[in-house]
Amino acid sequence: MTRSRQTHTITWQGRTIEVRYEPRWLGSDGPFNTAHLELEVIEPARSPLPVTETGYRSCFLKAQLVEEMGGPVAFALSWLDQSAKTQSWKDSEHASRQMSLF
Repeated sequence: MTRSRQTHTITWQGRTIEVRYEPRWLGSDGPFNTAHLELEVIEPARSPLPVTETGYRSCFLKAQLVEEMGGPVAFALSWLDQSAKTQSWKDSEHASRQMSLF
């Protein structure tokens, strides 16, 4: 089986993120095809994202969902944008920008 992996670099809210995508992770085709999507913050290294506190996220999903969103980059950006709307992410971002005296 020949593996086909795509790698893209995006910038989201000042973070450089590597998006790795393998549309046929199990080597199958069709509507039930399993894909593998990875997000890793490259700069600043491993800084948090709204979908992961560690700066790395691995996700298995239907390849059809990724394609319907316009591909792995569009899917990743949409996922990040939607997740950034949560109050917990807003609070985390606000706290990271505040200097602490203690």
